[in-house]
Amino acid sequence: MTRRRTRQRAAVEDLLAEAIDFRTAQQIHADLRESGADVGLTTVYRCLADMAQAGDVDVLLAEDGEARYRACSTGHHHHLVCRDCGFTVEVTAGPVERWARETADRHGFTEVNHTVEILGLCPDCRS
Repeated sequence: MTRRRTRQRAAVEDLLAEAIDFRTAQQIHADLRESGADVGLTTVYRCLADMAQAGDVDVLLAEDGEARYRACSTGHHHHLVCRDCGFTVEVTAGPVERWARETADRHGFTEVNHTVEILGLCPDCRS
């Protein structure tokens, strides 16, 4: 089910379109409130869930177990994520794609998808 594009959903979408890193629902809510948008936290969670289900945002489950969201490019990709500052780089990974397909084939699986996030320190945080 696709929800209609309300003023609140538009505010969440616009904020994510400008964000360069993955953000928690609470961070998104705080950013919206700071910008003057009147959007409740429950609405932010609902919008993010709808957007994730529709494939409009990527969801990263961080080491602390909390979901983080970011509007990403279309098409299948993976992420390099700095575990200190959250800086993220989208990457394609041919060898990972081949490995996933071969592993699924070897075990008789079909309609397979996968998610890969590589966590580390970006050059700025490493120094």
